[in-house]
Amino acid sequence: MILKNKVIVIAVLLAFISCSKVEKAKDFTLEGRVFGTTYKIVYLEGAENYQTGLDSLFFLMNKSLSTYIPSSDISRINRGDSTVVVDDLFLEVFKKSKRIYTETNGFFDPTVGNLVNAWGFGPKNERINLTDEQVTQEMQYVGLDKVIIADGKIKKQDAQIYLDFNSIAKGFGIDVVARFLDSKNIANYLIEIGGEIRTKGVKKGNHPWVIKLVNPIKKDNAKGYRKIDLSNKSMATSGNYRKFRVTEDGQKYVHTVNPKTGYAIESNLLSASVIAGLDCADTDAYATAFMAMGLDKAKEFLAAHKNIDAILLFINENGDLEEYKTNAYN
Repeated sequence: MILKNKVIVIAVLLAFISCSKVEKAKDFTLEGRVFGTTYKIVYLEGAENYQTGLDSLFFLMNKSLSTYIPSSDISRINRGDSTVVVDDLFLEVFKKSKRIYTETNGFFDPTVGNLVNAWGFGPKNERINLTDEQVTQEMQYVGLDKVIIADGKIKKQDAQIYLDFNSIAKGFGIDVVARFLDSKNIANYLIEIGGEIRTKGVKKGNHPWVIKLVNPIKKDNAKGYRKIDLSNKSMATSGNYRKFRVTEDGQKYVHTVNPKTGYAIESNLLSASVIAGLDCADTDAYATAFMAMGLDKAKEFLAAHKNIDAILLFINENGDLEEYKTNAYN
């Protein structure tokens, strides 16, 4: 009889513990600032608030890859410190950049950093109106094929080559967060940093992760946006309609530097939104590459890479705003 009662007590305790665990899991929305922009992370049925862990990841990313922090690894490398042994975060971004640099025939190129700075869109805030001769001079230091990693250290063909991974860093940061949440067995989440997004699973109520993307073509009516199902996908947008500057003589310079020419002059392509079932770093880099390519080359690339979808906004021959969409969004 005593043994039977003990069994009942143990069973009740186990049931109580089990119920407590179920009750403990809840939904979280974390918001803040990182990488010079805002972030929002939503995850369902989490065991706890992972803010501290995420802050640690953001700290490590900045320590490795931020050109805005003088003591970061990349800042030290750009100043010529050859003793820096890069960490796994740097190595992953570098290898991914190398691959996409090759895939895009050099239109995605993190070595345009000197030109980004010179045109006034980097941490140095130089705002120099370069002459043709100065652009030619700076182009000597452009080309990711001029940089390798050997024995854990960056080796550059010329010490003046400046690395800048800001065009892939937000997307990569999202991927790092996604892997962290995966390690915590979170099945459903949305991660957004500075407008770049990656999702997994479904949202509350078993609904797909649907986002609203502003549609400038129809911005003046009730259908001024389109709905995009981003479930288990990543999306990144690059555009020159916000980041630009105009000189006293009326010349407009945009933040996307063409690594083939060295110039920061606007093409007919105004923005590129890339959607794919890939890492967000990939979509981030492709969006940047498309802006450098211009409309025609971007369309050619998309035709050859059916696993990537995109919505491209451009100015047509009549000066009107138009869009090109891959089949998934027609």
